[in-house]
Amino acid sequence: MTRICTRAKHSPAGTLRAAALLALAFVGSAHAATRARSAAAPKLRAGSSAAAAESAVHAATPLPPHAPAHKIDWLNPTTWPVLPVPLTAVNPLSGLTLGIIPTVLHTNAAGQINRIIAPDIDYNSNYGVGVDWRIFDYPSQNTEWYVDGGVSQRVASSFDAKFEQGRLRESRWSWSVELNYNRSGTPRFYGFGNNSLRINQTVYTDQQMFARARLGWNITHTWQLAYTFIARKVTISASHLPGIPSITTRFRNILGLGVTHELLQRVALVYDTRNNIVIPTSGAYVIVYGGVASRNVDLDSSLFTEAGIDGRFYWSPTPSLTVATHFDLRYEPTTHHVPFWALSSLGGDHESLGGSQPLRGYGTSRFYDRNAFDFNLELRQTVVKFAAFSTHIALQVTPFIDAGRVFAHYGDWPISHLHTVLGVGFRAIAAPSVVGYVDLGEGLGRSSQGLAVFTGIGYPF
Repeated sequence: MTRICTRAKHSPAGTLRAAALLALAFVGSAHAATRARSAAAPKLRAGSSAAAAESAVHAATPLPPHAPAHKIDWLNPTTWPVLPVPLTAVNPLSGLTLGIIPTVLHTNAAGQINRIIAPDIDYNSNYGVGVDWRIFDYPSQNTEWYVDGGVSQRVASSFDAKFEQGRLRESRWSWSVELNYNRSGTPRFYGFGNNSLRINQTVYTDQQMFARARLGWNITHTWQLAYTFIARKVTISASHLPGIPSITTRFRNILGLGVTHELLQRVALVYDTRNNIVIPTSGAYVIVYGGVASRNVDLDSSLFTEAGIDGRFYWSPTPSLTVATHFDLRYEPTTHHVPFWALSSLGGDHESLGGSQPLRGYGTSRFYDRNAFDFNLELRQTVVKFAAFSTHIALQVTPFIDAGRVFAHYGDWPISHLHTVLGVGFRAIAAPSVVGYVDLGEGLGRSSQGLAVFTGIGYPF
């Protein structure tokens, strides 16, 4: 069974953020490779070595600082002002989606992408006609903002807006604010525990609204003390998909059905020596954190407390290869009537501090329990670089392995009985701010759900 997923948590309306960039990159790669083969052919016929042939290919595809924006060759899609990227997704969870993404990339004088505009119109077999609008803006490496929203004919709708300042930690303070709304009718719940069974699969409608603010005090360029506040309202109700029972029938007594409010306060100590915050090739990023979530401002009404450590490490043995590792260990020391969606969880394609951790052979939050451990390893190998769309593009092939488990008791050994996923990713990189990815993974063992395919903006960790 093949499953196509997106970085948006559950909604097909929150569709392929990175599809446009990846499609443009592969078109540009093919165009550059054609020129390269033509230029390199005389040397190859002359019997040059493999190293000389490789040098000829790279020499044939120089990276000019900035191609003239007004020069359009209608036979070369990489020069078009708007590229109509086709959208096709076949997903047994959310059905067939067909559409088009007319994409515009803006670059600055240095040939770096500083804005992406990517609306789309699509049709989904479950949700009907949908429209989305996205704009990602990168004024500098220190500042970024985006607005991403969409609505479908039935059930699904979403809105997400974020502004972040002080990303490079060069001043005393760093801060960000985010507003989010999401409604979807396709998320799944299988029960609790590391061995929850596929036969217990249920579906529900998830409607979430939250506001998040984060303030970081940059003690030094390496050390930061950060405070995060999240106010969230979650409504879990019945959903209806053919052949899948609703959560309100099989798990009618589960905590978290109906409306739940959460106020989360978290304090974190951050150690960061990465050489680049978006496209790191060396250094470490480690967060030790603790927090408390309550139903209101009175901490006596706490839902749970949390404590954890999250670490990422990067090493480049060669200029074209980066070994990237990530681990996350999260505990909930105390719990009081915790809704299921607030527990530790594994599944999906992207790391979220205090949230679901990547296990790229499964859907988001496939496994729930009180505590969780997760480990990820990627080999990010750059295979080609070229100039296209007035910027510089690099393509990476990334084999990866994910492993993790959820568990109920502190005495459980975190690294035993792991769910394991093997896979490969494809990345299009437009330095310094944009990474688009497609990751394909499949779980090993009896818990496997077949091949999963994810796409999005930004590295998974």
